[in-house]
Amino acid sequence: QVQVAESGGGSVQAGGSLRLSCAASGSAYHINDMAWYRQAPGKQRELVARITHRGIATLADSVKGRFTISRDNARHTIYLQMDSLKPEDTAVYSCNVEAEQWDLHEYQYWGQGTQVTVSS
Repeated sequence: QVQVAESGGGSVQAGGSLRLSCAASGSAYHINDMAWYRQAPGKQRELVARITHRGIATLADSVKGRFTISRDNARHTIYLQMDSLKPEDTAVYSCNVEAEQWDLHEYQYWGQGTQVTVSS
């Protein structure tokens, strides 16, 4: 099993910055992609950023140029640096981990989420 723990959420004014962290722990054959999703009240969950084991990053169009995703494979941790935050970035941000287990099947693991609130 893989446990996922997020940290770094909070409240900030528009134009400010926050840095989210997501650490995967436990047992797995291999950690594959890791990603950040967000869900605002009344809206569907959306992919914010994804990063492969090799460090190839994909960002949603709405955050390109403002958010950066990075990864530390030694620590099984990813980071989401969020700059120039806007009120529309307000959401619960959740970390998703794709891990290959010893049965060679891939499983999805989720953290509990961390609240990001951006005030105007």
